[in-house]
Amino acid sequence: MVLERFRLDGKVAIITGAGRGIGAATAEVFATAGADVVINSRTAEQLEVVAEKVVATGRRAVVIPGDVNDLEFLERLVAEAVEQLGGIDIVVNNAGGTMPRPFLDTTPGYLERAFHFNVTTAFALTRAAAPHLLERNGRVVNMSSAIGRLRDRGFVAYGTAKAALSHMTRLLAADLAPRVRVNAVAVGSTATPALDVVLQDEQIHDEMVRRTPLRRLGEPIDIALGALYLASDASSWVTGKVLEIDGGLEEANLELGLPDL
Repeated sequence: MVLERFRLDGKVAIITGAGRGIGAATAEVFATAGADVVINSRTAEQLEVVAEKVVATGRRAVVIPGDVNDLEFLERLVAEAVEQLGGIDIVVNNAGGTMPRPFLDTTPGYLERAFHFNVTTAFALTRAAAPHLLERNGRVVNMSSAIGRLRDRGFVAYGTAKAALSHMTRLLAADLAPRVRVNAVAVGSTATPALDVVLQDEQIHDEMVRRTPLRRLGEPIDIALGALYLASDASSWVTGKVLEIDGGLEEANLELGLPDL
């Protein structure tokens, strides 16, 4: 009875950024829990690999490549999901990310692009899917970041955007209650392809581990299991919250070594 609350049998989930890393792990976990998934990223070949793993669980996978920065594409993504799978129960706004950059090299345009990719796209997809989510008492899970509440040099664009995403989660939860629950995961340093450029340096890797209270980096499955909790009935009395999955971080663990200005 208890474990059944974590099941997603008969649910349909849209997951963006699902070609690899956290998005791919979330698609596999959701399928294992009984959901059919619509998976999106810009790279069709990566999505096909994920789709094979989903199908191996006995669930359906619909592959829809495309760039979430194109807001018209997001409308088509919702329409295609409904056409092929009959409705939408869950939206996971996972696509996002912005490389760190020194403050004086961060232009207003760079900040706006970070906001668009991390916040506007999540807003637009949630808005497009909202009629279907309201019809089926759906759930939204936004992938935010620990740097949205912590501070370090070089993250003014990315950190500000993720802080906005976290608070947008709270505001959307108010707008869509009581029929749709909206929550977020604040992701800590997780070993994904997006971090490969940093983790290739063994010294940086070891320092990040040392500065993480649980003494390891996250794995995509750690985040995916948190998303499963927020997307399932196990969290049926939770909305407008940001679940911190970060190994216990209370300060940034990636020192970029940027000098004083």
